[in-house]
Amino acid sequence: MKTQNFKSHGRLVTGYHKVLYPMLLAGLVGSCINLSQSCANGNCYAASLIVLLFLTVMLSAYFGRSFALRAQDRAIRAEENMRHFIMTGKPLPSALTIRQIIGLRFASDEEYLELIKDAIENNLKEKQIKAKIKNWKADFYRV
Repeated sequence: MKTQNFKSHGRLVTGYHKVLYPMLLAGLVGSCINLSQSCANGNCYAASLIVLLFLTVMLSAYFGRSFALRAQDRAIRAEENMRHFIMTGKPLPSALTIRQIIGLRFASDEEYLELIKDAIENNLKEKQIKAKIKNWKADFYRV
């Protein structure tokens, strides 16, 4: 398996991000052009349904992805809470935000507790936390 670090941990799915979204965008633009031309001729019913269809599919693609990520964020919070409990006997501090917890999941056990303290005291953002990680704990299962 490839190693993961701050610069390589992001994941783009070619079929989803680089094929599906541009196709949907092109279809929406084309259907809007078709709608404007059809309405100029007095026949916009079918063209408006095509625009509506593209908007519906785009929203479905967006919400399908966002719902999956939200569910995964909840799983990460539970995993990190368990990890913290195993290490300290206490749940994660309530001062941590979900975005901070997501950033902390990449930290090795050796630096985990110190990064939690730093994140709370300095109100670090997710990206700042990830940048401070020295020993990266890879996560290859994120959608």
